[in-house]
Amino acid sequence: MKDMVLLDGNDYAEAGLGVAGIRGGPEPQRVMLIMSDTGSVSPRLVDAVEREFPWILVEQVGSVAAACRSFSHPVALMLVDVGLMGEAEAATAALNRIHSHALAAVIEPHEKQQAASLSAIVDSPLFRSVLPMDMRLDIWLSIIRLMLCGGEYFPPGSMVNARPADVGPVLAYNAAAQPPPRKPENGVSDLTARELQILEMVSRGMQNKLIAAAFGLSEHTVKIHLHNIIRKLGVHNRTEAAARFRTARHSNALFE
Repeated sequence: MKDMVLLDGNDYAEAGLGVAGIRGGPEPQRVMLIMSDTGSVSPRLVDAVEREFPWILVEQVGSVAAACRSFSHPVALMLVDVGLMGEAEAATAALNRIHSHALAAVIEPHEKQQAASLSAIVDSPLFRSVLPMDMRLDIWLSIIRLMLCGGEYFPPGSMVNARPADVGPVLAYNAAAQPPPRKPENGVSDLTARELQILEMVSRGMQNKLIAAAFGLSEHTVKIHLHNIIRKLGVHNRTEAAARFRTARHSNALFE
């Protein structure tokens, strides 16, 4: 991500980062580990992450070998520069043993010429996500939040197919490639395919900004879809709409 994204203080305000007093919070309990010999994640972005997530301590190493050790706190997320992909995959066993609860993501560079190599992530024994570096700060931080919670992320159009859905309970999706859920009964049969897709993401706890980024929509368009969903379902808010969706999903009505 270009540093200019962070030069204006309005970006911090827009992302809800706050100012004074944040660093006075609790001691970090998890580590976000960056493996890069090219400075893929700038100091400004590191500062933004630690401001947004006071419980996260960012550690940076210049090689995969330097990452094969314990840190002050358990590692929750490993971000690996695309140039170190091969070295990291060769060390998969060691990394998984030492950082057994960490999700690994490839840093997608600003220079899209290198991005084609990221298609190998689908069959990778280590990597489960892609972190784009050409997004607005608030959306980028939302993706970091998703990954820190164990969810997977694939930028729309970056891959033909996302990892199969049966790999585990992680939140994996490529919104541009996902087929719409089948229309269920239980009060949601009037929703369009796009409304069902958006409601599914809402049921997973996704914020409007991340939903908009995943589908290539504006936040305003997402809000309009949510308004229509709430109206069609006859509920009062997105929480009730998500509960209706989960009930239908639990009854297998969505996938019959």
